[in-house]
Amino acid sequence: MTTFDKREQGFEAKFVHDEELMFRATARSNKLLGLWAAGRLDLSGDAAASYATKLVTDHLEDRTMDEVLDKVANDLAGTGLAREQVALKLQECLHQALAQLEADKQ
Repeated sequence: MTTFDKREQGFEAKFVHDEELMFRATARSNKLLGLWAAGRLDLSGDAAASYATKLVTDHLEDRTMDEVLDKVANDLAGTGLAREQVALKLQECLHQALAQLEADKQ
């Protein structure tokens, strides 16, 4: 195996790792956002957990961040929260999820 092959394998392994990390971070941030939104919708217990889980699992493979944001913003439209506020919360949840995943590694 040449140095070039080893280097290529290294890049491929890093790509796979980064994609897995982003997938896990996105799923976790969607759950955090779902739990936050559920609280704003006065859902608690199983109803809140179900809302958050549904946000994670619905169209897991092909749902974009914008679609998640649109769904939550539409669900929260009656509460007076603007889409921009939900977007900020989603960004906060993503940072929190990444921090949690980093802490889990240690």
